[in-house]
Amino acid sequence: MAGVGFRRWAQTLTKGRGVGISALLSGARAASGASKDSLPGPYPTTPAERAAAAKKYNLRVEDYEPYPDNGQGFGDYPKLPDRSQHERDPWYQWDHPDLRRNWGEPMHWNFDMYIRNRVDTSPTPVSWNSMCKQLFGFIGFMLFMFYIGEVFPAYQPVAPKQYPYNNLYLERGGDPEKQPEEVKNYEI
Repeated sequence: MAGVGFRRWAQTLTKGRGVGISALLSGARAASGASKDSLPGPYPTTPAERAAAAKKYNLRVEDYEPYPDNGQGFGDYPKLPDRSQHERDPWYQWDHPDLRRNWGEPMHWNFDMYIRNRVDTSPTPVSWNSMCKQLFGFIGFMLFMFYIGEVFPAYQPVAPKQYPYNNLYLERGGDPEKQPEEVKNYEI
């Protein structure tokens, strides 16, 4: 009896619009991922389309600027400033404090590049000219010291290696019939 019910169910699936199991599964969608409303739409060409796209991404019309329509597939997605999460206020009560984001806020197209353990775009306290001067000053000083070390070498004084038994006279192939001269070893 159970086999008959399964057979009818399988026949119903195969007679449907699709082919077999794929027809059943195509009606289901994933519970995660982006919804249709949050995916980029076509590039806005009129002011009304720009206003609708700005509203879609929770932006003011003055702040909304889409990526250029150059065939990359950005559509109406907003071109957000290239700023890392380090620049955002750490003391603000964010909805998602680890990412310093609020709910419903549009994400940067390259969001994975601007998270806090990647790029830090915050302004540096030292100017670019000062950093270059310090770098090249350090490199110049190290090259000067290398030159001084080559011109005036300084080595630790090293005594010749000392071996017992008259510098291993027999072990180094000395004549056992002949008495070697006495070698005086000094303690260090």
